[in-house]
Amino acid sequence: MTNRIDCLQYANWSEKIFRQMREGGVDAVHATIAYHENFRETVLNIEAWNRWFERFPELIFHGCTGDDVRKARETGRTAIFFGFQNPSPIEDDIGLVEILHSLGARFMQLSYNNQSLLATGCYETEDPGSTRMGRQVIKEMNRVGLVVDMSHSADRSTIEAADISERPITITHANLHAWHPARRNKRDDVVRAVVEKGGMMGFSLYPHHLQSGTDCTVESFCEMVARAAELFGSEHFGIGSDLCQDQPDSVVEWMRTGRWTKEVDYGEGSAAAPGFPPQPHWFRDNRDFGNIEAGLRAIGFDNAEVAGLMGNNWLAFYDANFGPAP
Repeated sequence: MTNRIDCLQYANWSEKIFRQMREGGVDAVHATIAYHENFRETVLNIEAWNRWFERFPELIFHGCTGDDVRKARETGRTAIFFGFQNPSPIEDDIGLVEILHSLGARFMQLSYNNQSLLATGCYETEDPGSTRMGRQVIKEMNRVGLVVDMSHSADRSTIEAADISERPITITHANLHAWHPARRNKRDDVVRAVVEKGGMMGFSLYPHHLQSGTDCTVESFCEMVARAAELFGSEHFGIGSDLCQDQPDSVVEWMRTGRWTKEVDYGEGSAAAPGFPPQPHWFRDNRDFGNIEAGLRAIGFDNAEVAGLMGNNWLAFYDANFGPAP
């Protein structure tokens, strides 16, 4: 059985998107619920999700465990797992780690492009690694079952986090730097540090992370997946599409600048193209996961490997890491 799991989306959520998840057979989605929000603002975002769950119980529900993925498949719905792309929801209080986990959060990035209280982001010129607070927060995240995500973190910080953490960590959405040298994509030594400790990486469909951007072909993308599998083993990989469907460009401005600057920051974009880039024609929304699955088969993956890459690998990770430390 193939469980379809997308381990990162930040869409402009709507009934249309929830129905497209069902049309695409997507059993679970890790949804970003915070970029720069503080604790109170994050709680308000959880409240908004609770209203979605109340309005569309036949389509979506709040997921907290691997068994919720199975429940979603059995009932024809999509389980939504909460995550943060920044540690801002815990502010400067380690006690909020457990509280946010109890509210349903399952992933937290230690930094988002910039230096945080915990680790260094990939846009900083210097990377001193994990901070004193970062080491303590990783320990607390391990204890409660809040997964460490290093998708937007710098290399040394990521390698150190993998070493410090007593449980496997993730890069939920990125690609191989050797395939496309975007600042957000990951070099082989970084990927190796994560997967050697049992961690996972999700492949991104965000155009700035793709070779040739919007014009990237599904064949090129799947060749990159095959290269990663050859180097590190297919069992360590899945999909983390970073799909930002239907979002206005004002949202990408918030993602890039938050409240930390008064200047314009184009991030991976440019002054000529500051907004969200168009998706490749073969992956525009949740109905297109079948195109990825077909591409993986065409490149030579067998049935078990395809099932793993499309979601079963993430499910095994969820089973092992969303609960308290044994």
